[in-house]
Amino acid sequence: MSGGVPSRSGRARRILRGPRPEAVPVLVSRACTLVGALDIAAGVFPRFRHSRMHALAEVLPGSFGPFAAALSLSAGVLLLLLAHGLKRRKRRAWRAAVALLPAGAVAEFVYRHSIVGAVISMALLFPLLRHRDEFTALPDPRSRWRALANFVLMGAGSLALGLVIVSVHPNLMVGDPSLADRLTHVVYGLFGFEGPVDYKGNTSWTVAFSLGALGWLTAVTTVYLAFRPEHPAARLTEEDESRLRALLAKHGRRDSLGHFALRRDKAVVFSPSGKAAVTYRVVSGVMLASGDPIGDVEAWPGAIERFMDEAKAHSWTPAVMGCSETGGEVWTRETGLDALELGDEAVVDVADFSLAGRAMRNVRQMVKRIERAGYETRVRRIRDLGEAELERVRMAAEDWRGTDTERGFSMALGRIGDAADGDCLIATAHKQDDEPGEYGDLKAVLHFVPWGEDGVSLDLMRRDRSADPGMNELLIVAALQAAPKFGISRVSLNFAMFRSALARGEKIGAGPVLRAWRGLLVFLSRWFQIESLYKFNAKFQPRWEPRFVVYRASADLPRIGFAAMQAEGFVTLALPLPRFLRRRRAAAERTCAHAVAERDVRAA
Repeated sequence: MSGGVPSRSGRARRILRGPRPEAVPVLVSRACTLVGALDIAAGVFPRFRHSRMHALAEVLPGSFGPFAAALSLSAGVLLLLLAHGLKRRKRRAWRAAVALLPAGAVAEFVYRHSIVGAVISMALLFPLLRHRDEFTALPDPRSRWRALANFVLMGAGSLALGLVIVSVHPNLMVGDPSLADRLTHVVYGLFGFEGPVDYKGNTSWTVAFSLGALGWLTAVTTVYLAFRPEHPAARLTEEDESRLRALLAKHGRRDSLGHFALRRDKAVVFSPSGKAAVTYRVVSGVMLASGDPIGDVEAWPGAIERFMDEAKAHSWTPAVMGCSETGGEVWTRETGLDALELGDEAVVDVADFSLAGRAMRNVRQMVKRIERAGYETRVRRIRDLGEAELERVRMAAEDWRGTDTERGFSMALGRIGDAADGDCLIATAHKQDDEPGEYGDLKAVLHFVPWGEDGVSLDLMRRDRSADPGMNELLIVAALQAAPKFGISRVSLNFAMFRSALARGEKIGAGPVLRAWRGLLVFLSRWFQIESLYKFNAKFQPRWEPRFVVYRASADLPRIGFAAMQAEGFVTLALPLPRFLRRRRAAAERTCAHAVAERDVRAA
């Protein structure tokens, strides 16, 4: 292969193929799902308890004694919760299942004297013990938000299932309670109190114990998630960042996304030689890397091997977003993964850029119009800004963001003005108004990160919403025109997802499938700026560099796509903080980051 990347043996490639689901964990997971569903059905539906399936359900773990319905629900819900962890070979899920199944077997024998029930429990337990070495995956990164999410989801599920429990005995109800009465009864029952609905015979006890069991499960699982030992998401340490900066100083010219590896919410694995590294973040069980490996291309295979070993140890789904063609070839060859073209990166060669010509007429007219309106631009290195102006730029960028969460992962640094990022380039637009705004004459900001010694890569674009349209075009042109005095010969702009499909689909002769695909992308652009980013980039007549997503199997693509949307900030599962609290936290984080960076600079 070009680039001199060393190849590995077939055995090494098989090892690096990563954490494919094994047959035993998948079968055990499906068995737990089936048993859990049958237990829930046996506890909820009275007709099911008198059907032909009752003979099987009677001997399943959890359906014994005078509290059969409640225990069936408890065992069923717990087994359903464990099923996904068993499929992912999680060690803690295995331990919980190993503890649950013998308890069911003992209960079957002691309370019901059912030898068949005990045998079935031990039969489910046997493959778990026989193949215990397959369940070795370590825990995922987690936070206290999981407890809140569990409370909301389990609470909603308990309400829905409780309403079913209350409603499946219509012939035994006293009177005709309304839907509001039934919901009230469910809420009371979840907390262990008697509600307004009454039944004939012993049904009231059955419903009460079932609702109490659901409430107990919701409370116990929430408390467990809230107080269990932390296994926090990995963060880039000072030592890791220092090593990455050293690698970028030598090899940063290779990939325009290299500097984004310095995001401090990423983790990193290094090759055995320390000459290459892969940065990543774990999102919803997906180990998501971005861009090409950092460092010497000869050492890439070693870093990739470490990445795949880490994914296998935790049973994470490995994926790479936005790698180059060379990076995609190395990833697929070394790991057996597949690659799919995701879109194109717009790269402008400074020497070839000019506002002259028909193709640049629209940009040229827009820039001239804005300049006549009194706007001026300044392009500088971050290190050349005073602290007061830099703080004003930070606050403006935060205020003009337009979304509750910071977006970006693969092509965003996530900070402005860090003392260690002095080489970053910033372009600002200014206009003197009769009544200066909160940020003085500042109207728009563009921030670029280094791409080797002779390039920069666009990080963020922010503008005052009250400013005239065209601020981004104005600042990109200003940055391109000022680039030579900074020794910059190439500028990477935005990433245009599915660019080739949009470009080919609008041409004469495009087939119906391509036109339909383009139509879908245009429709999705209402939310994800797919078409608008492509057309914006195309204004500057760039060359297009393809970028790829690397994945294990086609079935993983929806999960990888959802994880990528979470990482990029398009989907958030946490409740956003109010703006004034976000500002306080951001200011505190900046103060801490400045103190650390200044200490490092003094030490150096």
